[in-house]
Amino acid sequence: MARPSAKPKQAKTLEQRLWDAADALRGNQEPSEYKHVVLGLVFLKYISDRFEERRKSIESSLSDPASDDFIPNEARRQQFIESRDEYTSHNVFWVPVDARWDSIQAKAKLPSIGQDIDKAMDLIEKENPVIRGVLPRNYGREGLDKGRLGQLVDLIGSIGFTETDDHGSDDVLGRVYEYFLGQFAGKETGKDAGAFYTPRWVVKLLVEMLEPYKGRVYDPAAGSGGMFVESSKFVKAHGGKRTDISVYGQEFTDATWKLAKMNLALRGIEADMGDRSADSFTQDLHPDLRADFIIANPPFNVSNWWDAKLADDPRWKYGTPPEGNANFAWVQHFLHHLAPNGTAGFVLANGSLSSKTSGEGEIRRKLVEADLVDCVVALPDKLFFSTGIPVSLWFLSKNRHGNGHRERRGETLFVDARKVGKLVSRKLRELSDDDIALISGTYHSWRNNDGGFEDVPGFAKSATIDEIEKHGFVLTPGRYVGAEDVEDDSEPLPERIERLTAALLAEFDHGREIEDEVRERLGDLSS
Repeated sequence: MARPSAKPKQAKTLEQRLWDAADALRGNQEPSEYKHVVLGLVFLKYISDRFEERRKSIESSLSDPASDDFIPNEARRQQFIESRDEYTSHNVFWVPVDARWDSIQAKAKLPSIGQDIDKAMDLIEKENPVIRGVLPRNYGREGLDKGRLGQLVDLIGSIGFTETDDHGSDDVLGRVYEYFLGQFAGKETGKDAGAFYTPRWVVKLLVEMLEPYKGRVYDPAAGSGGMFVESSKFVKAHGGKRTDISVYGQEFTDATWKLAKMNLALRGIEADMGDRSADSFTQDLHPDLRADFIIANPPFNVSNWWDAKLADDPRWKYGTPPEGNANFAWVQHFLHHLAPNGTAGFVLANGSLSSKTSGEGEIRRKLVEADLVDCVVALPDKLFFSTGIPVSLWFLSKNRHGNGHRERRGETLFVDARKVGKLVSRKLRELSDDDIALISGTYHSWRNNDGGFEDVPGFAKSATIDEIEKHGFVLTPGRYVGAEDVEDDSEPLPERIERLTAALLAEFDHGREIEDEVRERLGDLSS
């Protein structure tokens, strides 16, 4: 009897093959350091490819007797071909001769390759002020193996960023850059691991719910700029232009700020990221900005954020945030920077939904009573590289009646999406496009209030402020959506276990909330 043939292995994508090869060349470099080595070279190769593509186009046009641009004189043709304006006017970086990829690759096997790359980065920055002070220039350092660096140059030289493929040439760069960012986030260790990178499916869900078609988009915890990239993709996918949105951002960590500047420059996205990295609370680089959309994934539960000069800050309209946790400082920072008709969508750790310690419960109550809380989505655990804790998406809107809502004043939509997504490894879960469509579609159906929305037991519930008050202004979606309907007793055992486990964990959460409240009241009695 013939044995069944083995299931064929799925071919690796371009970005997977490149990552495997690049990671094998890492040697003794820490991921946090190697990240800048690799992504700097990816940047250099991409802008060089774009430059060469433009150069060939100019050369072809000037050499063709049938072209209106034809120049018969060879010397004059070369003058035009090397004219800086012929490139920058087409949104192409000007790349000096010694910084072009063919010049770098010709030196890949030389011991001086590190210094040669550093020199190329210097030359590019001098010619392109938008990225001045941003590119990495530590390729010549002693601890970086020059043999492996030369191999990495050869490897990245195999990527043709301007060669068309099924996704279009622009997307080749996007896929490689995003994949590498994600892989580095997964490899780093420690409390800052992955802080610069928000998984694509979380960013896409935020953007699909906010729908930033046109206006000012702001992220004061910008990381590597993923929110802006996805917003730009959204606009383009819906027939708009990248210039339909104006991008403003801020990032605290200097290396990550530089990474964001590179990431956005690669995509042709003009962004005001300030002239330096800075703390959004103590050094707000956009104090007068009022954004139409705020999209952010601020660091969770930051305990060392407070500064004495923040005590009477005008941003704390709904209460001074506790010095030991920045969650509600971020929330109020977002609200402060929203335009009168603006909407904010952001990620917060689940503790912010129920905590009543240090005045957080009072701040949350005032937000609800001010009718600012539009929607709360509970997401499943294991979505982030850096932490397995479950998180929620918050959506806050000013002037909810005049901001796309149809008579949804005094209501908040709760979505319990803890069961969506699929584990792709023991530690990581992904959301599919269908998951994203289900959640965002539910939100838009509710928000439009066109008769298409109905509460879904176990998943979605539209609650009034009075209902939220009865729950002590706790915003945990599981409290509101109830249990899903079960038609009969034929529910498969694994699914039943999963459902009951989720319900039990929700009860644990509820128990902790009661315990916190009891402790707080006992503390009041003893003071």
